[in-house]
Amino acid sequence: MKMIFHITTQKDWEKALKAGEYRAPSLQQDGFIHCSTLKQTIETANIFFKGQQGLILLCVDEEALEAPCKYEDPTGGALHSPEAGSLFPHVYGPLKLSAITEVMDFPVDEDGMFCLPEKLMDL
Repeated sequence: MKMIFHITTQKDWEKALKAGEYRAPSLQQDGFIHCSTLKQTIETANIFFKGQQGLILLCVDEEALEAPCKYEDPTGGALHSPEAGSLFPHVYGPLKLSAITEVMDFPVDEDGMFCLPEKLMDL
């Protein structure tokens, strides 16, 4: 199973559960849902979501997606660390709930920074 990850709010996740699929605001704005590989997730979170409370992490089985997933340069060019890799997974359509294998709380520490959930440390 090849996993990719998406950061969202509990509110948007609850909307997805009612709708039967997940649609990030970026799907309408950018034409795709921004995702990250495991190595990219923390850097992405700390750049774009630093200090935000109440976020969750969607664990997505890339092989179970119905929409195309393309690895592309990040929009905005803010993320280019050699450790994380330079191409990010972009999903060009909604995420079917069946492709989401797990939903994890994604809290910040006392400094407003994110750490990888312990459950993902061994992946």
